[in-house]
Amino acid sequence: MSLILGIETSCDECSASVVRYQVDSIEVLSCETFSQILIHRPYGGVVPEIASRNHLETINPMITAALASAEISPRELDAIAVTNRPGLVGALLVGVSAAKSMAYALEKPLVPVHHLEGHATSIFLNSSDRPPVRRNEIPYPMLIAVVSGGHTNLHLAPAAPELWPLDFLKRSLVGRSRDDAAGEAFDKTAKVLGFPYPGGRWIDETAQSGNPRAFDFPRALPQKATLDFSFSGLKTAVAMKAEELRKKGELESRLPDLCASLQEAIVDALFTKIALAVRDNRCKSLAIVGGVAANSRLRNRLDTEWKSLGLLQPPILPEMKYCTDNAAMIAGAGAFRFRQSHALRGLDYLTLNAFASPEF
Repeated sequence: MSLILGIETSCDECSASVVRYQVDSIEVLSCETFSQILIHRPYGGVVPEIASRNHLETINPMITAALASAEISPRELDAIAVTNRPGLVGALLVGVSAAKSMAYALEKPLVPVHHLEGHATSIFLNSSDRPPVRRNEIPYPMLIAVVSGGHTNLHLAPAAPELWPLDFLKRSLVGRSRDDAAGEAFDKTAKVLGFPYPGGRWIDETAQSGNPRAFDFPRALPQKATLDFSFSGLKTAVAMKAEELRKKGELESRLPDLCASLQEAIVDALFTKIALAVRDNRCKSLAIVGGVAANSRLRNRLDTEWKSLGLLQPPILPEMKYCTDNAAMIAGAGAFRFRQSHALRGLDYLTLNAFASPEF
């Protein structure tokens, strides 16, 4: 058993979490998150300087609250994990600096975590809200679709996370977005349609009363020869259709249809490539992680069509609260790396830096 403190400050959530690693589960003891959504909403998106300054104000209260909620003293921790890439470099540096300071003061191992690896391991986080996901009961290989605000990647996991190599994200990559990620497509088109930031949730809610076949939006890269995605053309098509409807005075009345058709185009593109990747790689299981994993239409299609993919079990998705950025997934990913003895110790961790680039 190991107790891991996780710290996440890659973008606009300042989060700290304590998890307990056990042989068959990752138990979340606490997860405290301060969201900056209301701070950035007036600007229509994240302002990096404002994000960094707010992290400076909230990082210590989040860490203190996470430890108190878990009823754990800092000395009881076995290691500290922190996101060090990718993200807004100023925001990342706040979390990295806090983690390095704590590790140095407490003489604890420090584990750098790639943000996308955190998302990839979020399906293994267990709390009281659902039955635990047991890693040794999952049939492999498993396709992991990381579908978030900044990334749309397909990774092939041949085994449980304890066996993942350090370059897992690079070695396992079988498909990725060539331009905008799925989450960006939601947020950017939402801004065009006049929804507040972040817009993905508003599109999902508005689409509930719309006709998903009202508008025929493009599905880019339909070729079976590639597992890559492209959503920039869809964004342009929606913007042009919205302007056309606005000139006719019909935008407001057709907004549900527009949102439903847009959402259907994104989900259809995701589902098509995921299905192809599952079949090409003979995957026995599937996991969908990241913020877009919370989308109701995507979840509905997975619930109703997963058997057509040839999977041995229904797709695994994180609990809703672990789809968006959070420190529990960073602590979980850090726990796996700590168990592999991939942790910085002594003065070595003082050289740990933050990187905006997602390069693996």
